[in-house]
Amino acid sequence: MTRNGIHHVTAISGPARRNLAFHEGVLGLSLVKKTVNFDDPGTYHFYYGDAAGSPGTILTFFPWEHVAPGRLGVGETQETAFRVPLGSIGYWTHRFVEAGVKHGTPIQTFGETVLPFTDPDGMHLALVGVAGAEAEPGHGVGTIPAEHAIRGFHGVTLLVKEAAPTGAILTDVFGFAQTAQDGVLTRYSTGTAMGGIVTLRAAGDFLRGRQGGGSVHHVAFRAADDAAEAAMVQRLAENHSIRTTEQKDRNYFRSVYFREPGGVLFEIATDIPGFAVDEPADALGRVLKLPAFLEGRRTEIEGILPALS
Repeated sequence: MTRNGIHHVTAISGPARRNLAFHEGVLGLSLVKKTVNFDDPGTYHFYYGDAAGSPGTILTFFPWEHVAPGRLGVGETQETAFRVPLGSIGYWTHRFVEAGVKHGTPIQTFGETVLPFTDPDGMHLALVGVAGAEAEPGHGVGTIPAEHAIRGFHGVTLLVKEAAPTGAILTDVFGFAQTAQDGVLTRYSTGTAMGGIVTLRAAGDFLRGRQGGGSVHHVAFRAADDAAEAAMVQRLAENHSIRTTEQKDRNYFRSVYFREPGGVLFEIATDIPGFAVDEPADALGRVLKLPAFLEGRRTEIEGILPALS
């Protein structure tokens, strides 16, 4: 079975300009695609990641100007973590202090150094210091030196009632393997560098989550192509009695969606065709891109979208 890990994570934010200033300006992520929510074209859809928009590095947002804050609870993503070189945790702690970013002190989780922080909407994020990550390509944006730049996703932590049902999907459908246990935390890994870790926190009958600003909307897992995605869909149906949506064309990948047993919305997204399908790879994210079915409404949509500068 292919072990591909996370493709992207999609979250909800407040004002678009503030979201862009933080994730590009403070974290140094590249804006690799500026488009709209295909189901709500009066709203931006921002895709951040490495300079090439590689699967395993992509954090996306639906920024709604007046969104109410979300409430973290069972059935949601508790934390989204990025990987940085182990020696860069000090750099990022200092940067967060200077930028006024809300953050905790570095902690140890599964033997790794973790620096937790939140974005302006209260989204729970973390940087994980990974030994050897300095050998991975680093793309510095703005004032961030390449040697300290975020490399991509480390993984996500999901808050679920119990770990086993969700773990069964991760192992049987997505090719993860259980690798560690620490109290209520169970870690699963694909063994791949980017986005290869999912940690389940068993919370029992804790309060259910409520979606809003700062919430993760869904977590997407990689499928190499349509055939690989179809095989996962079949496995979900035959082994777990879970039906997905029909395949949806998102221009840069093709997707199906389903609720896993713990209540988290999962997506399966193809690696193809990628983010360079409608603009040059060296100019990703510079102009507003619309799907063909919305292109005829460009003037109307551009007049509704909030200004970014």
